[in-house]
Amino acid sequence: MGIIRLIAAPIRRIARSRLVQLLVVVAIILLLDHYSYDYAVLRPVADALKRLVTATVQLCSEYFRVGILTDPVLQVGLMIAYVYIVCLLIFVLLRYLARLTIDVVGWSNFLWLRSTIARERGIAAYRAWLPLERIRPADCPPEEWEQQFAWPADNKPPYPPLALRMAWGALSYVLVIAVAAVLLQEFSPFPVLSWLGKLTKISGA
Repeated sequence: MGIIRLIAAPIRRIARSRLVQLLVVVAIILLLDHYSYDYAVLRPVADALKRLVTATVQLCSEYFRVGILTDPVLQVGLMIAYVYIVCLLIFVLLRYLARLTIDVVGWSNFLWLRSTIARERGIAAYRAWLPLERIRPADCPPEEWEQQFAWPADNKPPYPPLALRMAWGALSYVLVIAVAAVLLQEFSPFPVLSWLGKLTKISGA
């Protein structure tokens, strides 16, 4: 397992590079554009992407002027953004399935890998514990410190439930977007609040 991590480390570092991700997305778009007419499987994907980008550009043209230069730039940017989002969702799903598979392998001791997986996760847990341990007061026993901040005695996680965390995260995003919209409305030539008002009227109608 350690050798696999050592080999995979540079690959993961390269894959996390934003430039590499952008190049991969552009390559996927070019492949779709080139091979969509040759392979029937890719044709619906390319057509759906084209329709989505066209509909988004038409929606944007209702709120600001889309000129001869803005139109191709907007189409390329939206195409890259949509493909990037889809690839990100696929990556998140694959990562979740990989973790679930490793959990099942460790729980069932498939191929006697439980000890190896437990050792790797124990190392990760110890490294995560060290920053908390460094600030533990000398008069506080490790068991009490652990129960208070890391692993409570009732086996409940020391952080809010997932639904509450998602709600606070969504609220923080809404607040940041609202502040950004107000700043753009007041100090830039982009009347974002006016656009949102028009969009709300269209949706209500």
